[in-house]
Amino acid sequence: MKQPHKNYLSITKTQWNACVILVLLIIAVLAAPYIYDHFHKDKPINFKAFNLATARLAQAGDTAYTDDANEGAPSRGDVKTAHSVMFAFNPNHLSVAKWQKLGLSDKQIAGIKHYEAKGGQFRTKADVKKMYTLTDADYSRLEPYINLPESSNQLGYDKPTAIIEINTADSAKLTQIKGIGPAFAMHIIHYRERLGGFYRKEQLKEIFGMDEDRYQFIKSQLTINAKKITKININNIDFDNLKRFPYLSYKQMNAIIEYRKQHGNYETFEEMRNVAILDESTLHKIKPYLTF
Repeated sequence: MKQPHKNYLSITKTQWNACVILVLLIIAVLAAPYIYDHFHKDKPINFKAFNLATARLAQAGDTAYTDDANEGAPSRGDVKTAHSVMFAFNPNHLSVAKWQKLGLSDKQIAGIKHYEAKGGQFRTKADVKKMYTLTDADYSRLEPYINLPESSNQLGYDKPTAIIEINTADSAKLTQIKGIGPAFAMHIIHYRERLGGFYRKEQLKEIFGMDEDRYQFIKSQLTINAKKITKININNIDFDNLKRFPYLSYKQMNAIIEYRKQHGNYETFEEMRNVAILDESTLHKIKPYLTF
């Protein structure tokens, strides 16, 4: 009767050795954290040294900023005036020395001057806040001291002295329009060349940098002769010459030319409606510029 039980409980020498090894491994795993703690003791924090380092970092933070290329923030070497002096100021055409006095770095001032050189004007405090070289902290510090005139005339604009025809005016003529500087005059000419000329004043709003305030101020100083528009012969023009035209996407240009190849020359403007990719808004914009 004992023999069957003995067969279940008995183990071979090899199995016994395996059990011993398994037990030793379990003991080693359980003991490992205690052994590690014994030989790798944590060093206590030196709070005195930590506090000293924090104080030095706070002092350094007043004179240098880390670089943030995506936001245009000042770089590590872009040092600001250590002790700024705050005073009421109009940001339009403020001198470099006064910006420095307000605590801005050379890089920040260069960004502001670049904006002005392109014809930019600060009409509201929000315009100052939009400057990518200014951090939120800079704007919060400057905002209480920004003193902007209420009217556009006080921004340096005088009453218009002449009416300028915008389709024939060169850059010198365009700068006679109050509110248009040399850089913005070149923007107007460049866009006029792409279009072939303007047929209504509202098209000026399509130029980069032409906001509603500037448009409202200058529109009374100019006139438009739509007869001066250079038109496009839609039956002769190729893709390379058509692609300068700002009102058409590349897909629309290609569709116009492909339709012409398949069906022959366009006889009237109404045939342009057969090009499925041209919507009514686009057709309305391009109609004054096409000839058949």
